[in-house]
Amino acid sequence: MKLIRFTLLAALLSGPALATDSTHKNPLTDSESWQGLRGDIVGDAEVADGTALFEVDAPYRAHDAATVPVVIRQTDPALRIEKATVVVDENPAPMAADMTFGPAMAPLNMEVRVRVDQYSNIRIIADTDQGKFMNGRFVKASGGCSAPASRDPEQALAGMGQMRLKHFDKEPKMSTPRREAQIMIRHPNYSGLQRDQITQLFINAHFINTLEVHQGDDLLFRLEGGISISENPVFRFEYNDNGAETLQVRATDTEGNVFEQVLPKSGQT
Repeated sequence: MKLIRFTLLAALLSGPALATDSTHKNPLTDSESWQGLRGDIVGDAEVADGTALFEVDAPYRAHDAATVPVVIRQTDPALRIEKATVVVDENPAPMAADMTFGPAMAPLNMEVRVRVDQYSNIRIIADTDQGKFMNGRFVKASGGCSAPASRDPEQALAGMGQMRLKHFDKEPKMSTPRREAQIMIRHPNYSGLQRDQITQLFINAHFINTLEVHQGDDLLFRLEGGISISENPVFRFEYNDNGAETLQVRATDTEGNVFEQVLPKSGQT
């Protein structure tokens, strides 16, 4: 009798969670904005359905519209994803990032964090040698591009350019060189739509616009970003370790600053 009650209770507890997961499959929706953007993003190129090539994870309702995690996870390794463009349809500057990947990133598994200004599709257009493929998610979030910065301007600028590397595995396994890492860069990434909380004046746009990550001489990824990339950008990714002892990171921002750092793979930097 107790076993039956326990089983029923477990079913009741697990049922809603499963139902929630199934209802939160938030595919792309029809978007007039995308029809206007399409030519600027992909020109006249045909764009195929990318659901068989890669999946996109993004929350249905974002907890923080200024930091929305978007994961691009390749499910079919037959094609190498050479580039990916992240577009947030309803943002003031919809193209969040244009990324190029080295061979060591294949099959692609990468997370970026973006701002979402209003309910919007977040779409990924992936480039391969067989053409362009698109997939994405519809996200309910608002106010991300104008959300106040987490630090006052003096604090934010004081630590600007500091970087941290974290590996989620201590060392590469002997059976496979595949590793998972995260790079964080301290930068306010001001969107130009935020107000100084003391003066109430708009803070000028000031954000990281290029980022390159290498291991040894080999490119892992290159990113060209805009105002939709979150404050203190974080990039989590998998890559094939080529044996180099360090990752080299170089970033530039819209004020002409250059940030370069060599980050040892061993331990957390």
